[in-house]
Amino acid sequence: FSILQNIVAELGGEHVHIVNLVGPNSDAHMYQPKPSDAVAIAHADLVILNGLGFEGWMTRLIANSGYKNTVLVASRGVTARMQGEAVDPHAWQSFANIRIYIANITQSLIALKPEYARAFSRRHDAFIHNITALQNDLRDGFNNIPPGKRVVVTSHDAFGYLGHEWDIQFLAPVGLSTDTEASAEDIAKVINDIRQRAVKALFIENINNPRVLERIASETGVAVGGRLYSDALSDVDGPASTYLDMMRHNIEAITLALNH
Repeated sequence: FSILQNIVAELGGEHVHIVNLVGPNSDAHMYQPKPSDAVAIAHADLVILNGLGFEGWMTRLIANSGYKNTVLVASRGVTARMQGEAVDPHAWQSFANIRIYIANITQSLIALKPEYARAFSRRHDAFIHNITALQNDLRDGFNNIPPGKRVVVTSHDAFGYLGHEWDIQFLAPVGLSTDTEASAEDIAKVINDIRQRAVKALFIENINNPRVLERIASETGVAVGGRLYSDALSDVDGPASTYLDMMRHNIEAITLALNH
């Protein structure tokens, strides 16, 4: 999917050719594979997936394609968050976790093309440097927000790892996967929480129908603060066309809304 595509492109550069299955602004939870996807996998040297149950359709697709080469689960080694008995797959929303993804992908690229090991290692180090610089930059603007004010409403529960890392509580009418609908009870609970806690930050997501969030905004009088990017990047000309741009956009938008 688009977030992994960008990370692999940053690390592999001109030494890899990437075929991405789930494009920008598209929902990998709900993706319906095409016959051409199985063909692409069958001809690949390396298949990279998120894991943690994010793309349940991918394991079937790999099996059906007859693929026999390496499969890398990019989230390998991440400490998974749980919601009841369900695993939260959105581990890339944490700067600490994305460093694990980057290490895993770099190791796999070096194993696949050892002749470019030095180039891959340089790109790894540059990416990590840029992540650390961005993290420090965003912290400067965020840290003065009182912890008690850090409550944000989103379309589905995709930001738990970011919430844990940045001490933000995210509320959502839909759970970890977008393949379920928000019930009237779920919507009523979020509306009640917004009123009780004087929540000021409410965001739609780029992969979701905004209808439910617009209804919640209408009933509570809290304006929609913009769009967050959860499971997919934006188009190339959008504000979140790379992983770094996505994290900058999301955290700056949240910071602005919470400071309002």
